Amino acid sequence: MYTLPQNHHIHHAASIGHHNRRHNHHVVYCAATTPMKTRPKLEPLVINTTPLITPPKSDDPSLKSTWSHRAWVATGCTTVLASLASSIVGSYDSHIWVEPILSGFVGYLFADLGSGVYHWGIDNYGDASTPLVGSQIDAFQGHHKWPWTITKRQFANNLQALARVVTFTVLPMDIIFHDQPVISGFVGMASGCIMFSQQFHAWAHGTKSKLPPLVVALQDSGVLVSRSQHGAHHRPPYNNNYCIVSGVWNNLLDENKVFEALEMVIFFKFGLRPRSWSEPDSDWTEATEDSLITTSIP
Repeated sequence: MYTLPQNHHIHHAASIGHHNRRHNHHVVYCAATTPMKTRPKLEPLVINTTPLITPPKSDDPSLKSTWSHRAWVATGCTTVLASLASSIVGSYDSHIWVEPILSGFVGYLFADLGSGVYHWGIDNYGDASTPLVGSQIDAFQGHHKWPWTITKRQFANNLQALARVVTFTVLPMDIIFHDQPVISGFVGMASGCIMFSQQFHAWAHGTKSKLPPLVVALQDSGVLVSRSQHGAHHRPPYNNNYCIVSGVWNNLLDENKVFEALEMVIFFKFGLRPRSWSEPDSDWTEATEDSLITTSIP
């Protein structure tokens, strides 16, 4: 149907009707006018060109160490060594050795426990916008997706964030407790293990044949977190084996459901649900190097 001006259309219909009456035919015509609809304005098609999130390649600058990273690691190591040196010198001057050694061992255990608590916290709460630790939360979630990328990070790049924290917290302690060998022993060992925990973590993702024999020996003896123990953290249900220094606390914490109890307390107190209560989706669970290579082949 097409549209004619209304008056002309009615006159045309009337003329046809008058002509038909002379031939004794009655024909009825229905005339209607349809208003023209405005054609919708088509917006230009916009295609989302945002690239898919992919793991960094081995030559990605984000995995490389910068001079700033190296400076922070050097400063952190200096503060740790200063604590240990103060403990050794103080022990020699005061002729006590057992207490500083025991305090150092307690610091080693404390570092493993602290790494587990911190790891559990950033795995389950907060996001990239969280103040102070948002970048680490985001990095750890990416680590769950592509855990093997930590083995491609250069040494200073991997340790620089913790080295900064150690520098600002341990340096004042070195000044205050320089004549306290027991305290210095604890601080030196705890801060050193905490700073190097990310390297222990990286070794736990390494291939045995590519790791230094000494590292493998320390892993097998339980001094450092083993590859098999930490590997369980990256398998369902993704809510255990959080400690990454030696892993000595993992069985105790998991068997007694310590973190599950803390999650319940936080939920009833603040209404916050941990990520471990939800089934991990494909944006969080592990993707292997082989799967990425397969999908990248046309």
